[in-house]
Amino acid sequence: MTADLHVLCAGYAHDRVASTVVLIQDEGQAVIVDPGMVSHRGKILDPLADLGVDPAEVDDVVFSHHHPDHTLNAALFERARFHDVWAIYEADVWTDRAADGFQLSASVRLMATPGHTAEDITTLVETANGLVACTHLWWSEEGPIRDPRAEDQAALERSRAKLLELEPALIVPGHGAPFRPTLPTGRASL
Repeated sequence: MTADLHVLCAGYAHDRVASTVVLIQDEGQAVIVDPGMVSHRGKILDPLADLGVDPAEVDDVVFSHHHPDHTLNAALFERARFHDVWAIYEADVWTDRAADGFQLSASVRLMATPGHTAEDITTLVETANGLVACTHLWWSEEGPIRDPRAEDQAALERSRAKLLELEPALIVPGHGAPFRPTLPTGRASL
């Protein structure tokens, strides 16, 4: 099984900030990753409409972490289940579960990747072109190598190494366009 992945908004973090927002479609399931800050909601809703996806039909929303720039537009997906490092939230039900290894669908799973925050997770997506990692382990392809907001840079470096061992074909960073990691050196291009 393989999923389709669409970047709805390639994020940025300079004098203004927007998260990279992703749609994953797998076996009739729609998953949104990091519906955070954007210049206007059309940056999320218009590409969804172009893909024929109604926000009310989104099944799951994944937060890589709880910073507002990655969560601010979660309310656009009123019928979705919400996922973070600790639990699944649906309506008024809070179901505890560890994120690491949690399978959202046949081709989508979560991986604990602490560093930026202790609660960071990466969404791993098996696509026809290989494994794609939606993660805040990198802000963008350009860097910074050292995360200026990391709670634990050493943990972040360990999480990067752990992720790169999976040999992802593509990394979708927290605030930039997707990029191909430099492998097998063990370091992503920055």
